[in-house]
Formats: sequence, C-alpha cells, structure tokens
Amino acid sequence: MKYAITAATGNFGQVAVKLLNKLVGEENVIVVARNLEKATKMFQNNEVRQGDYDDKDAMIEALTDVDKVLFISSQPGGKVDRATAQKNVVDALVKNNVKFVAYTSFPKAEDSDNWLASDHKITEEAIKKAGLHHSFLHNNWYLENEMGFLQSGVDNQPAVYWTNGYAGWALEREYAEAAVKVLIAETPKEVYEFSGKLSNYKDLGYALQVVTGNDFAIKHVSEAEYIKYLENTGLKPEIATLFAKFDQPIDDGSLAVNSNDLVEVLGHPLLSLEDAIKEILAR
Repeated sequence: MKYAITAATGNFGQVAVKLLNKLVGEENVIVVARNLEKATKMFQNNEVRQGDYDDKDAMIEALTDVDKVLFISSQPGGKVDRATAQKNVVDALVKNNVKFVAYTSFPKAEDSDNWLASDHKITEEAIKKAGLHHSFLHNNWYLENEMGFLQSGVDNQPAVYWTNGYAGWALEREYAEAAVKVLIAETPKEVYEFSGKLSNYKDLGYALQVVTGNDFAIKHVSEAEYIKYLENTGLKPEIATLFAKFDQPIDDGSLAVNSNDLVEVLGHPLLSLEDAIKEILAR
C-alpha cells in the first residue's frame, strides 16, 4: 500500500508525514511538495515528488502508483484561485485511479455560507462527482491561529478580540494526527467534524492568564476598532482588514459545531486549553 501526503512541507504536512512514517514505514510514504529541494532536505528517507496544485500535469505525475492520499487543502490567495488549483488535484486523483482520498476541509462545508467555505464546498463536490472513495475532514480552528492574541498575554498587554462566537480550538498537530488515522483506517466515515471543546475568546484569555500568570485585560471591541488595533501594531490597512475577516467564521457561528469525532479518532483526550497554550509557547 502506497500513501502520499500533499503540501507536505507545511506544519500540518510535516506532522502527518512523521506519524505516517511510524505507522506504515517510510518506504510506503510518498512526500508531495511544491518545493522539491526543501522537501528532500526535510524528509531524507522518503520518496519525494514535486507537485504544485497549480500544475495539473505535475500533480498527475506526483500521484502515480499511489493508493491513498492525504489531500491537504491549500491557502486562499494564490496566483491560481483555490477552487481551480484543487480541481487539478482531484483530476490527478482520478487519472491515477487512487483508491481513497482524505481531504482537509471546513466545518459543515456543504451547508456553510461563510466565505472561507466556498472553495472547500466546490472541491468536495468535485471529489464526490468524480466517484472517489473519500473522507472529508472538517477541521475547526487551529489554536496556532491565535498567536497574536497569545503573544499579547505573554507580553502582559491587553488581549483584544472582536468576535462574539465560539471555536473548537485544538492544536494543529492533533488535527494532523487524526487525519493520518483516518487515512489508514479500514472503514473510514465519509465526513468527520473535527473540533476541540467549544470555547470563546474570554475562555481563551482566562486560560492564557493561568498559563502566563499575567493579569492582562481581555478586551472585546468592535470589528472596526479591532482593525484599527491591528493597524497600530504596524499592519497595512488592507492586511489588517483581511486578518480581521479571518475571524468572521467565529463571529457568525460557522465554527460552533459540537462533535466528539476528533477525540474518538485520536483515541485519547485533547490537551486542555491551558496545556495546549503551554505547548505552543514552549516552541
């Protein structure tokens, strides 16, 4: 059985490759990455293949003779729009008659109206239309996304946020470990709603106070005030606006999905918010 992990040099991919190597052997794990030199240095005992989502032919070549693929979704904003780029990967999966694909997606992607879900929805539909055996991994929010908030607490400065909703924060490595376990499962489910315990920014702030021992303010502001706060840290207005927009799924309820799927697939409890924060700050 040959496995491949795409976008393997990212944080998620690195964790996934290392774990999969332990579970099935390095000789059975193919690393697919855009930057061949970087991937070769990073994974010296794996077969490494060049694969850029923007290049369909390259992806077809990269997935030759592969049985199962962990398809890690790309970031929006590339030179080729994400839906088109990811359709190239789907076409490569079909061309190579890949037996199974696990695709990292967005919570409740099929029903979500959030702007971040749209490309994921298109990709999921393409995978289903192609008749590929699949699992959709609806990943909630990585705690690492909140480094700005966490760093404020570490510096004993006000931890500022604008949203009123909840997120299922967990460590990126916990999501990656679950993805690998789905990839090697004999009878995986079609959809997993992967999420940590639902929490809001006040919960996150209180946990951060415990970890740091600092008595900083946990400050809720309007979206406009939050953008101005980001600008005052040195971000350009358009970047500050974009960063604020990335929190919209928390505010509009897109991430308020109660599910035990992540814990059940992992087979062990998630780290608490306090312990997860400690791990991030110790890196």
